[in-house]
Amino acid sequence: MSTHRDPLRVTDLVTERATALRTVGSRERRSHLSAPRVPTVGIDIGGTKVMAGVVDADGAILEKVRTETPDKSKSPQVVEDTIVELVLDLSDRHDVHAVGIGAAGWVDADRSRVLFAPHLAWRNEPLRDSLQARLAVPVMVDNDANTAAWAEWRFGAGRGEDHLVMITLGTGIGGAILEDGRVKRGKYGVAGEFGHMQVVPGGHRCPCGNRGCWEQYSSGNALVREARELAAADSPVAYNIIERVKGHVPDITGPLITELAREGDAMCVELLQDIGQWLGVGIANLAAALDPSCFVIGGGVSAADDLLIGPARDAFRRNLTGRGYRPEARIAKAELGPEAGMVGAADLARLVARRFRRANRRRVERYERYERYAQAFRAGAVRPTRPRSTTEEPGA
Repeated sequence: MSTHRDPLRVTDLVTERATALRTVGSRERRSHLSAPRVPTVGIDIGGTKVMAGVVDADGAILEKVRTETPDKSKSPQVVEDTIVELVLDLSDRHDVHAVGIGAAGWVDADRSRVLFAPHLAWRNEPLRDSLQARLAVPVMVDNDANTAAWAEWRFGAGRGEDHLVMITLGTGIGGAILEDGRVKRGKYGVAGEFGHMQVVPGGHRCPCGNRGCWEQYSSGNALVREARELAAADSPVAYNIIERVKGHVPDITGPLITELAREGDAMCVELLQDIGQWLGVGIANLAAALDPSCFVIGGGVSAADDLLIGPARDAFRRNLTGRGYRPEARIAKAELGPEAGMVGAADLARLVARRFRRANRRRVERYERYERYAQAFRAGAVRPTRPRSTTEEPGA
């Protein structure tokens, strides 16, 4: 049996193995600027909506579509079908090279499985492989707060920051940590789940199964819950919002509360202040643990602007450990708005597209090399050599 090995093939194997051994974070930090400038699709899956968009290499959205998130009682297959439909719709009009998924849940360190999603039916779901088989393009899966933080660091409020913490306020609270241009995912991929830190022992029940989680006091759900409770109790302070929804309490939403607060409704202003104060307390705790230079506040609730972020800054300063004797982190509103998770997912997918293209190029190069050798052999330009037996003497 021949023991001959193509030295070029050996080189390819070594290169591939070295690439696999590098950390994902190091690849991101070094390669985002050299990723292929091709359009990719980013998908943001939240508790209430699925938004998909085609994004170019500069973070510009070329087109986006959205639909409602399937109820969490639905099977994972239903959510997968929804994603595939959106991607195929966009692919009809754009040359899509990769797909990035920002999922509201815990994603494993390999970014292939959604381990747990409080607002969806995903439990150890092999989302990346399932979608990749159906879409026939590279797929990247990550936590939605990680993708939003990446987008803000690349294109938005976090540009130029070496140590950044992202807090996304939507149906719940998501979070992400970036250090030196690298997303810190933790050993098992689930770092940054700030929304499920316990801040009130025995407090409100959270969909995650615990009580008193931070997101039960500073999120879109918390805001709507408080407003609905006041309206259901027929509180005199809720008269304006009750009139706006014609007495139908379930019609009270976060955007409606924000709209009325901007119009000067005292109850809605106070509710946003309460949410903002809880936000500031949580940020002060995170500053004590992580000491970042910047907090970026994103998500749908951040649309309230200074009605929310102003009280958060005040509460942060009042609760910051060592206040008055240490530098204070900057608190900024996200610049990319609710599209941040989608844009970041698409940009991270561009790195996957680059590795996919390189792997394909290596396969093509190997094929072309062997084809040249075969042609030369058929033309008689080269002769096969008989491999030396391992039992033959050197002089035989």
